[in-house]
Amino acid sequence: MNLHILGICGTFMGGIAAIASRAGHTVTGCDANVYPPMSTQLAALGLTLVEGFDAAQLDGVAATADVFVVGNVVSRGNPLIEAILERGLPYTSGPQWLAEYVLRGKWVLAVAGTHGKTTTSSMLTFLLDRAGLDPGFLIGGVPADFAVSARLTDSPFFVIEADEYDTAFFDKRSKFVHYRPRTAILNNLEFDHADIFDDLRAIETQFHHLVRTIPRNGRIIVNGGDEALARVLTRGAWSEIERFAETAARAEPAPLWELADDGMLRRAGVAAGRVECALPGRHNRLNALAALAAARHAGVPVAESLRALPAFRGVRRRMELRGRVKGITLYDDFAHHPTAIAATLEGLRRGEPAGRILAVIEPRSNTMKLGTMKAALPASLAAADRVYCYAANLGWDAGAALAPLGDRAHVTDDLGQLVDAVVGAARPGDRIVVMSNGGFGGVHGRLLEALAR
Repeated sequence: MNLHILGICGTFMGGIAAIASRAGHTVTGCDANVYPPMSTQLAALGLTLVEGFDAAQLDGVAATADVFVVGNVVSRGNPLIEAILERGLPYTSGPQWLAEYVLRGKWVLAVAGTHGKTTTSSMLTFLLDRAGLDPGFLIGGVPADFAVSARLTDSPFFVIEADEYDTAFFDKRSKFVHYRPRTAILNNLEFDHADIFDDLRAIETQFHHLVRTIPRNGRIIVNGGDEALARVLTRGAWSEIERFAETAARAEPAPLWELADDGMLRRAGVAAGRVECALPGRHNRLNALAALAAARHAGVPVAESLRALPAFRGVRRRMELRGRVKGITLYDDFAHHPTAIAATLEGLRRGEPAGRILAVIEPRSNTMKLGTMKAALPASLAAADRVYCYAANLGWDAGAALAPLGDRAHVTDDLGQLVDAVVGAARPGDRIVVMSNGGFGGVHGRLLEALAR
């Protein structure tokens, strides 16, 4: 089969390209913006890419395409999709193609939630791989232990990051309803994606749709301390349910899996060992707990997973160490929602209490650009000693939003000025944490170069 993928440089669609190529399909694709790590991954596969969405592709690189796989970055009015529609050419969505040609017949382990999907999916894949199960996977990031975001194997197990974002311009269901998992992690749930969801209740409905696809002999591993997920399950659940929570959360009903502040794990009230994870923060310990429970459903003993977990090396752009210059450490993190920003900073503060934290943020997600979360930003940045906000292309006043932080906050719409301000303030012992869900204008390299000078 010849596939032409529209939006191929997105992490999800790039993962589909990698899987399809390794399965023997001929893959080409196009996108408007190309940047690492996906551009590097696709180049290594030798795939032909076209910059932009010009309709001339139909008579060029895509002339022999059997089907056009359309990413959700593509909307009506896009010249290529308009030409595909006018010519009556076959098209499908990425999740639908994946469901029909890859996931059918697999034991799918899906990881859903507002936060932690990429890290938890990577942890779960790592634990299954260490146990010799050789899982396939498609993850919204690049796990350090695998160096690629997706792979296809002969194993019956397949781990997928289950995103609640909509599928395509012609299919407004969440992506994850296509995956039909046998094991599903529901990690947490709060309002996000304000560009497509009106409120939290609308997202809860999509999660309920996911729950409705899980078979009776499947298993739902759910955060027992999350009220929104509790509401999802009260709408109906037909599968086994295992709840996990921190011991201090006092969740009701009582969780099967409990994690104490010191990392001790209890299952059904019986001590099972200590959760040791190299990633900082309580949120990552909970991610690990969910992954342990899911791996056990796939047949991996808890003790075996606990032995393997300390070797897990994390995910690119999730508190990824980018460099140390003159005693100053720079991290890159994908946090772009206030809850994730707070968790990242608090985890760093607890893990390395000494030294200042300089938070460099780009409110880039659609939800942040709309200003939906601006009131929550100051509190989310409380653990930072200084805050530097890149405010280009925002429809709201970032300076006013961050005013509660006083002179701790510096706001600019000039990337060069931001770099100068950070470098001018940084001193040995500081930790600089860059947080964005995009390329951020290559600010990481610019900061390291400027610090070196």
